[in-house]
Amino acid sequence: MTRFEAPRGTHDILPTDQPLWKWVRGEMEEVCRLYGYRRIDTPGFEDTDLIVRTSGGGSDVVQKETYTFQDRGGRSLTLRPEATAPICRAYLEHGLQREPQPQKLYTLGPMWRYDRPQRGRYREHWQLSVEAIGSDDPAIDAEVIQLYAEVLRRVGVTGYVLELNSIGDSNCRPAYVERLSAWLDEHDDELDEEARAKRRTTPLRVFDVKSERVQAVLRDAPTIGESLCDACRAHFAAVRDLLAAYGIDYELVPTLVRGLDYYTRTTFEFKDEAIGAKDTICGGGRYDGLIEAIGGKPTPGIGFGAGIERLLLSISGDTREAEGVDVFFVSEAAGDRARIVPLLAEFRRRGLRADMDYAARSLKGQITQASRLGAGWTVIVDGARATVREQGKDDWATPLDGLVDRIAG
Repeated sequence: MTRFEAPRGTHDILPTDQPLWKWVRGEMEEVCRLYGYRRIDTPGFEDTDLIVRTSGGGSDVVQKETYTFQDRGGRSLTLRPEATAPICRAYLEHGLQREPQPQKLYTLGPMWRYDRPQRGRYREHWQLSVEAIGSDDPAIDAEVIQLYAEVLRRVGVTGYVLELNSIGDSNCRPAYVERLSAWLDEHDDELDEEARAKRRTTPLRVFDVKSERVQAVLRDAPTIGESLCDACRAHFAAVRDLLAAYGIDYELVPTLVRGLDYYTRTTFEFKDEAIGAKDTICGGGRYDGLIEAIGGKPTPGIGFGAGIERLLLSISGDTREAEGVDVFFVSEAAGDRARIVPLLAEFRRRGLRADMDYAARSLKGQITQASRLGAGWTVIVDGARATVREQGKDDWATPLDGLVDRIAG
């Protein structure tokens, strides 16, 4: 018989994993709440053209990594590879541009990219995405970056590096791309096929090549920082000053361009070595042209995507208490179950986790199961009365009628 397993590049989040996942996601949501970001949830799939238009037809995401399919109506749909474009689509579709700006939004959910599975990298992965749409104030850039630094502080991750750059805008980037293209022409024999392919789509993408040899060559290439216009230079200086005011350390990386077409000005990545080599656990930047690209008026925005699986690797060694029960009922007589069931329901209504045996265990086995589950109260039922074993106290007896009030108050 066929033995089914989770599809390659996916993983199950088992009950024993859930406490840590719940804690991390809870910390993320609490930080977003404190910073004034509101939750938004978008569909798991979008119109393919939305992804192509915002990510760039020549990007690795579109060319190699999307899960694209036709539905039964012949429409081309794509599982969302990231959340920024879907959130911007929802921003326009539902008129959020008519509400006070910036719109501060976040989502937590699965994304899909066809990528080579490896430690911390999955084809279906969970991500926190934070977006601030409608402001070009450098203070919002600094806030978005500091927000993720606060998430890391709360979950105890300290060994990370924040890399920072500005890639200019439509005013100054064309002149830089021209300079870069000329330099790449002169050094074409030192590039590889991946670099040449990326150059054919967008010259800036050459900085995303994997080859260490090509990366060494590119260290001598002209950088965007040398070509920033006065407005972009002033914006980036303000972002850096505000990060310093927050007490956030960073490294300037002139070749940090990110891989999607919609990025402008500020780009950043948080990197950590928990995966085995220094790799990105959060990446983002400003995307002042994205809303316009999907049919809206020119609207500035900034945000990031942060993988949860990768972050969990940085929290290795952290343990959360397994989720158990507060009250566990033990009974030998089958007739006692009719007495127990309404008590179970009442404990649960009052907010206590209550359970009983469903595996036909012996009395001793039920008591052992209560211990395994960490029950605060083990209630051994005998007719209309019960003996209660409470952690750290002597056993006590009570009529069943007064049990719930005595334990739950």
